[in-house]
Amino acid sequence: MLFRSRFKQICNHPSQFLNDGFYKPQDSGKFKRLSEICQEIADRQEKALIFSQFREITQPLCVFLSKIFGRPGIILHGGTPVKQRKKIVDSFQSEEGPPFFVLSLKAGGTGLNLTAASHVIHFDRWWNPAVENQATDRTFRIGQTKNVVVHKFICQGTIEDKINVLLE
Repeated sequence: MLFRSRFKQICNHPSQFLNDGFYKPQDSGKFKRLSEICQEIADRQEKALIFSQFREITQPLCVFLSKIFGRPGIILHGGTPVKQRKKIVDSFQSEEGPPFFVLSLKAGGTGLNLTAASHVIHFDRWWNPAVENQATDRTFRIGQTKNVVVHKFICQGTIEDKINVLLE
């Protein structure tokens, strides 16, 4: 299982695997595609949720996306204190709140209502589709008035491609 996780990290960004902190966007196809999608989202002044199973990539994603959106976003992962979670969610839900929210799949995938988002991006795939679906469902709560688009990133010809085939 450890090797599979490491291969998945390489698919996200080589720096995640190397743990070197040099998250250059040009070194990752996923960062490039995320930039393209999020530029369109920012241009439309819409909001997005970005899920990853890996906590360690949440901060680099947030830094990267802040440049695209021209303002900071927010992060939630298993290390986020429970007392701060409601405040963070309320901030995102407000109209003038952050334009994007980076969440770890496990911490952000249950118990939250995130209807301010009109885009859900699964930056990496999880083995269990129910976990991904539950995360996506954070936007499909009572009060959702927008159409929601779900994006799932897969590196072709890699372990992610094999996971996708299994999930299908």
